[in-house]
Amino acid sequence: MTRITSLFRDRKFFSRYWMLLSMRPQNCKRIVVLGAPRVGKTSILRRYLRDGFVEEYSPTSEDFLRKLFRIRGETYQIDILDASRERDFPAKRRLSILTGDIFLLVFSLDDRSSFEEVCALRTEILAAKSKLTKSSVPEQCAQLQVPLLVCANKVDLLESEREISKAEVLQALGDDCAYFETSAKDSTNLEKVFETLAKRGGLPTETGPSQHRKVSLRSYQAIRTGRVAGRGSQTPGREDPCGALYPLARRPSFSTDLRKVIGPNTGRKPGKAREKCQIQ
Repeated sequence: MTRITSLFRDRKFFSRYWMLLSMRPQNCKRIVVLGAPRVGKTSILRRYLRDGFVEEYSPTSEDFLRKLFRIRGETYQIDILDASRERDFPAKRRLSILTGDIFLLVFSLDDRSSFEEVCALRTEILAAKSKLTKSSVPEQCAQLQVPLLVCANKVDLLESEREISKAEVLQALGDDCAYFETSAKDSTNLEKVFETLAKRGGLPTETGPSQHRKVSLRSYQAIRTGRVAGRGSQTPGREDPCGALYPLARRPSFSTDLRKVIGPNTGRKPGKAREKCQIQ
């Protein structure tokens, strides 16, 4: 009887998750994180998603995370894609860029090659987004239209260990590029990074890690549906900003992402040949 009861509870528990998944939030954004290995991307993401549930998750074994928010009566879904595994696969990386809404590029101040990689990635992102929107604006204007932020990590290192100066970075990226020197180790400037990501991406500042209450997925569902959470749950008021990590998130398939890119352009006028979409 205990086994049957446990099975029933598990099925009921997961059915709630699937019901929540089917209730698509009103506002969905995808943050794409790019950069060389060992520059601190995972540590920065830990800071961004920090709550009591992140500790049970291993960011190094997954490349896709999802967090759900309810802020001022609106629902938000932020998907975070760490595209590091696509570093050696240009076609996959390009598809991730085309489907991204907000970009966080990370390099390490003690690794010049990682900075050069970020410069190349930034150029690739601006070119890809301009081509997608068929825009011919110069790069200086394009970077204002694409929500992009460059993060120089490990500012806590000794000055003698630093290989890139701030002046050199600003000269390469330009004054219009959002740039921050951070330390994932002691959280230096990370709050400003998260605030700027939200502002540039059209998200509420309450999506920042210190600007909302972290709740369980069960409590989030209760708030969203107006139901009462189970006993022992600490559910904030319906108007209090809150966020929950969604543990069952899986990255959409590449075919799904590809359809997302070419979907609006699949229609064609009579007598007009269909344009081919090439991901190179």
